Amino acid sequence: MKITLITVGKIKEKYFTEAIKEYAKRLSRYCKLEILELADEKTPDGASEAEEMQIKAKEGERILKAIKEGTYVFALAIQGKKTSSEDFADTINRLGIGGDSHLMFIIGGSLGLDERVLKRADRLISFSDMTFPHQLMRVILLEQIYRSYRIIQNEPYHK
Repeated sequence: MKITLITVGKIKEKYFTEAIKEYAKRLSRYCKLEILELADEKTPDGASEAEEMQIKAKEGERILKAIKEGTYVFALAIQGKKTSSEDFADTINRLGIGGDSHLMFIIGGSLGLDERVLKRADRLISFSDMTFPHQLMRVILLEQIYRSYRIIQNEPYHK
């Protein structure tokens, strides 16, 4: 299976970069991982709602262009469905068995995702009612994907 993360913005903190590398290495046993970092738009202090919508639209265009045909798309969104690690693993497993060999996960920028991206997604998922930095969400998402494969393979890790 191929898993692609489409992310807005670059990782600047070394500790996030190291964690991402570690999970990418661990995941290499289970899937082919690709991380596409798309440019983010600078949000001026005190931006109006209209300016924020324009920023999300520009980032949304980049995201939509990066989505490949025939992929199953998850968008991380606060209004998405929360799930357990076991259910997340079951979803990934069922998609693979059902013939979806390429899964894409989208993490938006600091303002979230454009409506068009949310509509294009096959599934909206949420990890919490809390808000996390989008850089940290990459690490959390990769850890959960890794945990899912360990659950699927009935290997120790998930306790």
